[in-house]
Amino acid sequence: MADVPTLDFSLVLAATVHDMKNSLGMLLGSIEETVEQFPPETQQQAQHYALLHYEASRVNNDLIQLLGLYRLDQNQLLLQIEEHFVMDLLEEQTLRNKILFDARNIILEVDCPPHLSWYYDRDLVACVINNVLVNTLRYTNDQIKITAQATHELTIEIADNGPGYPDHMLIDPLHYHSQKSINTHTGSTHLGLYFSQRIAQLHTQEKSTGYIQLENNSELGGGVFKLVLP
Repeated sequence: MADVPTLDFSLVLAATVHDMKNSLGMLLGSIEETVEQFPPETQQQAQHYALLHYEASRVNNDLIQLLGLYRLDQNQLLLQIEEHFVMDLLEEQTLRNKILFDARNIILEVDCPPHLSWYYDRDLVACVINNVLVNTLRYTNDQIKITAQATHELTIEIADNGPGYPDHMLIDPLHYHSQKSINTHTGSTHLGLYFSQRIAQLHTQEKSTGYIQLENNSELGGGVFKLVLP
């Protein structure tokens, strides 16, 4: 009797996650097309559209991060460091979430020099920014400000006027992602913070390494997420 081949469950899981991610991406596109073709006539309808978009975007982000971390673990994640205009990156991510901004009447401000450019992996950094924006939408009261500036390093800040980050998250965002940190009420594992830190750390320049930082008491009074790339 022939031996039954061993099933590499990690490969099966990665392939499944990849397929689910693509399906959710198509679903998000369909939601956006539906909103354009059939604009909401009431606030309730707008909120229903926003909820569909938010939940699909949140799960899609989780799957992208899970797949990215798997590829990192398998040394299969290839960086594509090229020069990009930062404003283009930020505008692209805000447009992706326009349905959510409009439905919640969020006041959004983007403060970035129009010709500011930097070297980074556009797709990976876009994933980080989009994930932070989606989470910030959940906790802000009604304001979000994105700021980008560069001297010796690129700093992108996303601030809000919500309650801010809990004290234990401010100490060490990377350590906060542990089995003990899983919120049994919300199911949150804070995978996004861990993913963001790993992506930041992939960006290096001589002896400098990228990192993330969480702070409170931002210009708007709430929390601020910082992504720093050398």
